[in-house]
Amino acid sequence: MMAWTDRHCRYLHRLAAPRALLFTEMVTANALHHGNPESLLRFDPAEHPVALQLGGSEPELLAAAADMAAKAGFDEVNLNVGCPSPRVQRGRFGACLMLEPELVRDCVVAMAERVRVPVTVKCRLGVDDADSDELIDRFIGTVAESGCRTFYLHARKALLSGLSPAQNRSVPPLQHQRVHALKSRFPSLQIIINGGIDAAEALDGHLAAVDGVMVGRAAYHAPMTLAAMHARVFGGQAPDRGTIMARYQEYVRRELDQGTRLADMTRHVLGLFGGVPGARRFRRTLSDARALAGNDIALLDRALAELRPRTAAA
Repeated sequence: MMAWTDRHCRYLHRLAAPRALLFTEMVTANALHHGNPESLLRFDPAEHPVALQLGGSEPELLAAAADMAAKAGFDEVNLNVGCPSPRVQRGRFGACLMLEPELVRDCVVAMAERVRVPVTVKCRLGVDDADSDELIDRFIGTVAESGCRTFYLHARKALLSGLSPAQNRSVPPLQHQRVHALKSRFPSLQIIINGGIDAAEALDGHLAAVDGVMVGRAAYHAPMTLAAMHARVFGGQAPDRGTIMARYQEYVRRELDQGTRLADMTRHVLGLFGGVPGARRFRRTLSDARALAGNDIALLDRALAELRPRTAAA
């Protein structure tokens, strides 16, 4: 979810799902070490509970990054061992680390020794030809020696050569049943399933077999799907689109006063009114680069006006 689940996106998702655990984009330990930690670790208190997702393969750098995250107030630190991006591979982290379970274990040990918040791992079912139950069991079992109790499993393998990151989200087939079976082999671990889950009705079957469901692109493209999922899991009524939008407008107004660009916030609401008459006009209004450059919140009101029913002139 690189370049998608920034702090503005997470604020919107918190409005749709008040109790869900939110995840940041992946931030590399090197970026925190050499860049601007204050900017990279910034989040709104309303986002809690929120996890920082880290990338890296050097135990000491990751430990220092985890320490920064804990001091910044994050509720969980997650090591990403599932990203198939070629750029990530060149940095020797992401999915290629699934072939080095001992190194992943050592990274988690180093991180856990520095922080009191949970340190968790996100991975895939396999990498290239290393895609058997025996191999994923060895990976999970080895990393669990670190004390890690929670694993987020993207239910497909990663193909590190010949496929783009986007293709790696669709070409390798989903294997949800393998994740379900993995939980039965590791009953003491918390197993969270991820990948291709895009409807609230689908949650019941997964939650009967594993401990939780992680949702990415379905939540981003259709925040109301996330709201429906939250209501199905936690009970109560899902918030309506109008309430979410009104509260997000308040957030946008505060952020504009602090110098945030309007375009950085409006891009996350393009899918909020999917299926509503006028949604295409709403999206078109909020995609006008020239209008967005004015940083005028009135543009949101103009976009919302496009959702009102149109009547023929007399």
